[in-house]
Amino acid sequence: MPTKEKFSLFHFINYAVFALITLICLFPFYYLFINTISNNDLSSRGLVMFYPKGIHFTNYMDVFKIPGLGQAALMSVGRTVIGTVLTVAASAFLGYLFTKQMWGRKFWYRFLVITMYFNAGLIPWYLTMLNLGLTNNFAAYVLPFIVQPFFIILVKTFVESTPIALQESAQIDGAGYFKVFTSIILPLITPILATIAIFSSVTQWNSFTDTLFLVTDQKLFTLQFILYRYMNEATSIAQLMKQSTGAMDLDLANMATPTSIRTTVSMVVVLPILLVYPFFQRFFVKGIMIGAVKG
Repeated sequence: MPTKEKFSLFHFINYAVFALITLICLFPFYYLFINTISNNDLSSRGLVMFYPKGIHFTNYMDVFKIPGLGQAALMSVGRTVIGTVLTVAASAFLGYLFTKQMWGRKFWYRFLVITMYFNAGLIPWYLTMLNLGLTNNFAAYVLPFIVQPFFIILVKTFVESTPIALQESAQIDGAGYFKVFTSIILPLITPILATIAIFSSVTQWNSFTDTLFLVTDQKLFTLQFILYRYMNEATSIAQLMKQSTGAMDLDLANMATPTSIRTTVSMVVVLPILLVYPFFQRFFVKGIMIGAVKG
């Protein structure tokens, strides 16, 4: 009986601790959301903390009126989907390749690892991209992200943890490396590929610095870059809107403020990628644990 009481107490404390951690993780998103739909004047003065006050959706209507937002959203979706697919495919194949006997395998693997610790810097990177013709080019969003050393190492370690007998039996039956990769390895490494897909898609979706340095064509602007620029100009935009409104018609509750602009833009950027996580959640923990530790 005492054992049962201790067991129940442990579970109660365990659930309570994890519930608290969950609330701590979710509260920032909740805080952002209630400030986007609350009275803008109260929000700017820090008076909206735990529940919305003076609910309205004017902020979202204003953000969605930003010129070129639809085209930029399509560009972000395109780079995220194409970039993630190519990164996952390259990581899977190269990770498998480094587990096989190949010419100069140790040299190429060490060369790959070295790139994780040394970076030439911003100016050499820009000159390289310029000489490769990757300015004002959609390929600049995809090509530099295809080969990711960390992802390749995760796949390599994961492949090494799978039963070697499966590969040997397929080779005895006459299967080549590519056939073994597509028929045996790919189905086994689905968890780590799903994990890589999450990491890659988040990186692609949130990236805006490449647009900042490499792109001047507005047709290639991404959603994050437009919203980043919009956030930086939040104060001037809010002042302009106040000046364009007559003093008699001034509505402090719905009038845009730097705080309302920043919170709304942040919510618009975070929400789409946040919705991707539930679809990959069941693969995430298994992929990281097996991919990170051999055995």
